[in-house]
Formats: sequence, C-alpha cells, structure tokens
Amino acid sequence: MSTRTRRPSSPPRPAGPVTRAGDNGEDASLLVDELAGGKRPRRSIRTLVAMPAYNEEAYIAKTVLGARQHADAVLVVDDGSEDETVPIAEALGAIVVRHETNKGYGGALQTIFTTAREMGAEELVIIDADGQHNPGDIPRLLAELRAGNDVVIGSRFVEGSAGEIPTYRKVGMKVLDTATTMAGNNLAITDSQSGFRAYGRRAIEAIHISGEGMSAGSEILIQISDHRLQVAEVPIKVRYDIEGTSSENPVSHGVGVLMNIVRLISLRRPLVFFGIPGAVFALIGVAAEIYTFSEYYRTAQFHYIVFTGGFSVMILGLLLATVGIILYSLVQIIEQGKKGAVGSSATPSDSPLISSSLVHPPQRTEQKGGH
Repeated sequence: MSTRTRRPSSPPRPAGPVTRAGDNGEDASLLVDELAGGKRPRRSIRTLVAMPAYNEEAYIAKTVLGARQHADAVLVVDDGSEDETVPIAEALGAIVVRHETNKGYGGALQTIFTTAREMGAEELVIIDADGQHNPGDIPRLLAELRAGNDVVIGSRFVEGSAGEIPTYRKVGMKVLDTATTMAGNNLAITDSQSGFRAYGRRAIEAIHISGEGMSAGSEILIQISDHRLQVAEVPIKVRYDIEGTSSENPVSHGVGVLMNIVRLISLRRPLVFFGIPGAVFALIGVAAEIYTFSEYYRTAQFHYIVFTGGFSVMILGLLLATVGIILYSLVQIIEQGKKGAVGSSATPSDSPLISSSLVHPPQRTEQKGGH
C-alpha cells in the first residue's frame, strides 16, 4: 500500500521515492513529498490518538471529534471500508491511512504503531472507532501514562468502570484472559482484551506485532511483559447498546481469538504445551501396558484392546514430548540469534522519512492500497 500526501491549496509537487513504513507494515509505504531544494524535516508530536476503522461511517465523526480534543493529531487506519468512513475522517482533519483490502485488527495495529514511530509520537492512544469507547476517557489514560507508566489499559472490570457487559462476554473474556496469561503474560491485569490503551515512547518503540487477527491485543501484552514495561489500569466506560459493532458472530470471534492465543502458547512455551501433555500420555500408556502384562501373567488372558490403546497413547505421548523439546531448542536458537544480531549492530538502521504534512491534521492525506 502506498500513501500520497498533498496540500489542498497548492499545486501538486513531484513525489520522492517510496519508503517502507517500518518493519511491521510492509505494504504501508509512504510517498515522501519533496519541496524545492529538499525534503521537509521530520517533526515529532506529543499525543497521537489512533483508531482502526472498518465501515464506521455512523460513528467515525463523533469519535474523531472527541479524540481531537485531547490529541495533537488523530490517525484513522481504514481497513478496506466500502462506505464513507474515509471522506468523513478526512473532512474532520484526521490523518488517514488506507488498506485497500481488509487486513484485520492486527494488521491495522501494525500500521498504527509503524506510523506512530515514524511520526515520533511520544504518546499513542488507541481507541475503537465504532462508538463503544468514550473519547472523554482519554485524559484519564494519559494522566496515568504521564505519571510514569509505559502502558495504560482501559479496563471494564476495575472499580469505577461503567457499562453493562453481557454475561456471555464476561465468560469469554475470562477464558481469553487465562489463555493470555498461559501464553506468557505475567501482568496482573483485569482486562487483557481491552482495545482502549495508551502507550508511551518506550512501548511504541518496543512493540512489533506479527499477527493480523484479533489476538494482536494479547500478543501486545506478551511483548509488554517480555520488555518489562510498567503497566497500569484505569476504569473506562464501554457501550454495548450499539448495533453493528462487530461484523463477526461473537462466539466464532472468541473461538478464533482463542485459537490464535493457543498458537502463541505453542510457540512461546513448547515444553508446557507439548511436553506436559506428552508426559501424561506416555505415563498413561505405560500404565496400560503394565496392567495388560500383569493381567496376562495372573490370569493368562491377554487384553488386546487395552494393549493396543495403551501402546498408541504411549507413542503419542513420546511424539508430543519430542516435538516440545525440538521446538524449545529452535526457539532458544532463534532467541540467541536475535540477541547476537542486536548486539553486533553498530548503528541502527535508517528510519524512513515521513512527510511533515502527516504531522499536521489540517492537511489532507490520501492513500492508495496495494500488495
């Protein structure tokens, strides 16, 4: 995907070379405008409020206007909308980056973090564009962020939060909270699936999302834990009386997120995910074999079904344990390789330039997508 920036009041200028928009947003490239005599200097901003958006024409205006009251710039990542989301956001002065095809929640977050790094944002607040989150809660998150925390999560479960959460959602959230903890999130938080979060500069630089699905929120928490970032929670108000906030069935959505988290567990903790079940199966198989032969010597009757079942379970257990050991070894090799690569880097790679028109909301941003 490529982005072209322009000033509405001035004639078009030739665009410079296409630069990549960071290591996580391969297709979110930027065309850097050149002014007479050279490129415009990169200028950072303090507070950037960003929101993924997909067919949110009904609520995008209210969310953008509410966010602008608390931010230096508002970023809308349009994830392949087919309605008037983009024109409305642009008309209200938001910076708009478009995905020509739907990349999913994780893909939108990749673009948000990449753009925030390029803009030099000191504070990044991510909020839903569908009207469920109240932009009036942004100052509460920012206050906690400025108190010295690296990440602040808007929680639906801490004292002072508002909004009646359906029971089935509560159950699903707790299941996903538990799975996220098993994946390696050692944080004492109450709402791992909240999409209303604020990130400081350290977190913006540290977080690099790889997944494109809704489990990206859990992946972020795991990276926060890995980098030992300071986390706090504040109460927020969430609305559940809004129609059409999700294009997916809640049950299938929750199962999909859970499966992605399980995949994360298998990659991050292979000994736990494969080794422990493998050991249990192997012990059951051995016990079944011992029982079969003891019964044979005692009664001269051979239980073929027990013998076959026990042998199969034992082999399955040994295979799982072997897979766990191999994956664990590979993960350790990869981690050591990453540490070696970081340590041997004499200078950081050049960061791509970003047009200064992206730093100032009054200027219009137009973007075209493509693989």
